[in-house]
Amino acid sequence: MKVKDVDILIVPGYTNSGPDHWQTRWETRLSTARRVEQAEWSKPVREDWVANVAKAVNEAERPVVFVAHSLGIPSVVHAIPQFRNRVAGAFFVAPPDVTNPQIRPKHLMTFGPYPRDPLPFPSITVASRNDPFSSFEAAEDIAGAWGSMFIDAGGAGHLNAESGHGPWPEGSMTFANFLTRLT
Repeated sequence: MKVKDVDILIVPGYTNSGPDHWQTRWETRLSTARRVEQAEWSKPVREDWVANVAKAVNEAERPVVFVAHSLGIPSVVHAIPQFRNRVAGAFFVAPPDVTNPQIRPKHLMTFGPYPRDPLPFPSITVASRNDPFSSFEAAEDIAGAWGSMFIDAGGAGHLNAESGHGPWPEGSMTFANFLTRLT
């Protein structure tokens, strides 16, 4: 598939993705990309975030490809039963361990646990070995349960602007390759 063939839904995580975040950069570069907006970025409510993701999918005019980061990932996965339109694929980056009682802020746990059923669409999950929001093993485990292709990003932190991943060309190339393989 090409960018023009899909609606790319950018799903940021907790506190949104700022101007230097790779998601924001991709949103401005990809002609069919749009952000799934949340009413409350700093005090996320699972039901609201999930409903907004489902609404965005159900309003899409083309097949959907997700680009979800952090808390955006459980928002997407929990919304799957509500999708009425086709999802062609998902590119997940830095899934947080929403079952870890040590996660901060603690209310992020309300987004867990993840459903462990295989996803009904192709996906890639990228995780870091030193993400402060998840162990590498937890990310690898959930990606395996979903049937997601798992990519080890090495010691890349939370794969956000704060960890030095503003432009993130490796991610952009991986996403472009993923998109061309979707049907």
